[in-house]
Amino acid sequence: MDAIKDVLTDLMQDLKTRKPSKDAPEFLLKKILSIKESGHVNFRYFRKGVLGITVDSSVRLYQMNLQKQELLTKLRKKSSAIEDLRFYIGETE
Repeated sequence: MDAIKDVLTDLMQDLKTRKPSKDAPEFLLKKILSIKESGHVNFRYFRKGVLGITVDSSVRLYQMNLQKQELLTKLRKKSSAIEDLRFYIGETE
């Protein structure tokens, strides 16, 4: 039987190296945003049909909220699993 430490180490390594599919919400988000916009936003989470997006400033938050319906329409064309968008202010990489 494997030690828990070894199992957890292997699991964490697998999660780090696992690549999401090209239909994953984080890839779809990058596809529909311009290069300029994608530098100011970052994928945060996808749960129960809600796509969480981190933006780097309150100005960007306001702009993204103005574009929310347009972004949601574009995302829904690519994936019917996305039901809503939520924006948060935070650090983007």
